[in-house]
Amino acid sequence: MVQTVLFWGLGAVAVAAGVVVFRTDSMARATYALAASFVAVGAQVLFLHLDYVGVIVVLMMVMEMAVMAVYMVMFMGMNPALMPMSMVHSRKTSLGVAAGAFIVLAGGALLVPWPARRGAPAVDLTVSLGQATMGSKMLVMLVVSPVLFSTIVSALVLALPRSRYDRLGDDLRRRPAEDPQPGGVGR
Repeated sequence: MVQTVLFWGLGAVAVAAGVVVFRTDSMARATYALAASFVAVGAQVLFLHLDYVGVIVVLMMVMEMAVMAVYMVMFMGMNPALMPMSMVHSRKTSLGVAAGAFIVLAGGALLVPWPARRGAPAVDLTVSLGQATMGSKMLVMLVVSPVLFSTIVSALVLALPRSRYDRLGDDLRRRPAEDPQPGGVGR
């Protein structure tokens, strides 16, 4: 009973966060709402005992949203959370495309005859899914992960031209702090 309530609760969180993505007027808030929606979906997948897929959904989406937020701060030059803007473009066209895609996908799911299962499932579904998903690409993923992390760190370093070394000196012992811009911490 508890698992059922949690599963449907996570579904409600995913849908509500998805709605917030299109109702908010800030790119940063939309990014965080999208991340919350995907984390809720990933948790739902974990409830379906698809551990590998659920963890991958959560990790990929959180990492993607973190990279997007860092790049917004880096390229926008100010706090993107305070910049109101519309998250929906071409409203009528996008509603028409969404409705058409829903009709086609729902029709396909309901009208296409589904094939019968042949064979038995693998002994360890997680391992077989990992092999089918990654296969020979695992080395690439192991190399890409530190590259993405270093990209995030580099973007933050470039986005923040002032650091504690500017204020406190190279050995971080200068007291009081010497703020190059008035109104900072050392006022």
